[in-house]
Amino acid sequence: MTLKEKRLSPEQPLIGKLVRELRQAMNLSQEKFAQELGMTFPTINRWENGHATPSPLALKQIDILLRQLGDRGEALRIKYFPEGTAKL
Repeated sequence: MTLKEKRLSPEQPLIGKLVRELRQAMNLSQEKFAQELGMTFPTINRWENGHATPSPLALKQIDILLRQLGDRGEALRIKYFPEGTAKL
């Protein structure tokens, strides 16, 4: 398996920052973002505050949202994974 093929999980504080910026880029409150992902407000709050990490399924949903954002989503990917090899 090459480095590009590896799926790297973002570190807990890193994913919290990514989730917050993604949510803000979508102009959603934590409550609305939770609804978008089929999660609860406390779950999103715990992710953003570094108290929990999204499940693999939630990470896939976050990845879909990043892709839907187009250039803004790609900018977030580059910001949090500058080497360009990490995938959610």
